[in-house]
Amino acid sequence: MSGPPRLSALPGTMRVAHLLAARAFIVAALLLLGACAGYSGSNLRPGISTLPEVVAVMGEPAFRWPSPGGGEQLAYPRGPAGTQTFMVFVGADGRLLRIEGVLDMAHFARIEPGKSDKAAVLRLLGPPQPEWAAYFKARDELVWEWRFCDSWNQVARFDVLFDATTGIVRTSYQRPEYNGWKNDTLSCAH
Repeated sequence: MSGPPRLSALPGTMRVAHLLAARAFIVAALLLLGACAGYSGSNLRPGISTLPEVVAVMGEPAFRWPSPGGGEQLAYPRGPAGTQTFMVFVGADGRLLRIEGVLDMAHFARIEPGKSDKAAVLRLLGPPQPEWAAYFKARDELVWEWRFCDSWNQVARFDVLFDATTGIVRTSYQRPEYNGWKNDTLSCAH
């Protein structure tokens, strides 16, 4: 029973090509790991990292808002396939204060039907998935939707329904995301 040839048994040019391919794979894997570290900003340090460092690691934010007393809030949605949005808070001195993952039950609970408006929801959760936003003319209702990991580690959808005339939240709810013809729920890979 013979297996694949050993590297030393390959002709010289094939051996070089094999080694180059292996090195290219290793470099690609390291770059991918580096990109994952920047995805959430986990390698940034509060009180030490600066706004330019945040942008260099996490990229340009989808939104920026001025914070009271100076500083900024930056939104980093990681969809549509992702299940997280990160809010980055930078102080008036330009240094990182904190990074929050905002697509969770604690943040959803801060949305108040009859009180919260589109601007408040946008600043709390970041932008919804544009392709999932829908307007229902018969109800004069605008729906925004986010994908997230629920408390049971399942992929779910969170919807906020606005009165389209006033822009005030009517209600919000979550539901599981189903996949395939069997309607299986998807598990989050944490």
